[in-house]
Amino acid sequence: MTELNNISTNKALPILNIARFVAILVAIVTTFLFLAPLIVLLVKLSPSSVSLAFSSPGAFGPTVISLSSAAVALVVVVIIGTPLAWAMAKDLLPAKRLFELALTLPLLTPPLVIGLLLVFMIGPLSFVGKMLGQIHLSATNTFLALVIAEVYECAPYYILGAVAAFSAVDTNIEQAAALLGETPLGVALHISLPLASPGLASALSMGWARAVGAFGAVIIIAYHPYGLPMQIWTTLEETGLSSALPFALILLLVALPLPIAAYTWGSRASSKF
Repeated sequence: MTELNNISTNKALPILNIARFVAILVAIVTTFLFLAPLIVLLVKLSPSSVSLAFSSPGAFGPTVISLSSAAVALVVVVIIGTPLAWAMAKDLLPAKRLFELALTLPLLTPPLVIGLLLVFMIGPLSFVGKMLGQIHLSATNTFLALVIAEVYECAPYYILGAVAAFSAVDTNIEQAAALLGETPLGVALHISLPLASPGLASALSMGWARAVGAFGAVIIIAYHPYGLPMQIWTTLEETGLSSALPFALILLLVALPLPIAAYTWGSRASSKF
């Protein structure tokens, strides 16, 4: 019997080695394909083209607008989304599936459609638009419109990620804190929030990347003022592909550091347990 087992093991080893080799090869090829666009960007860019793109007056205006609008949008999403995510994760809401559906639908809806529907919802001819007009505000082609479009594009990413982060917190720890006299609010602030912080950071970074890079809804409802995505689009239309690449690089430099930092922090935090 022992000899038969040894023979079976010896026959299985070459198959496992082949499968491992194929898996590694596929992983390398797939990773290269995903990184290929970034490699192309670095190859096609030259220091002179970057210098030329940002030498004109107001060249950094779109960057400032993207940073400020995305920051405002993310603050709004965090304020309204974090309590909602916590309540959903702890099953405190009736008809939880309806809330999940309400968050998933914007995630699945094409951004262009979201922008179109926002025009009818908050545009100048809508009830909300007329109310805003009475206080001299407009939700189309303004900074406010840009923030609203970014909120709609990034909110589902943050809230669903925050739900996952709160759901991953060990309920035994929360229950122990409650037994020791912590109020429900105290448990949420002193236990749930710190333990969920790596996951919340990842959700926040995803929301940031989506807000900074929002384009589909923005081009419909907030064509002005120009953020970086709109700057890339207008430069592409006016002067061609090559001249838009420097702005694409700036958008990546603005959008990617936070997700990378959150991923690194989350990996280190999970490795401690």
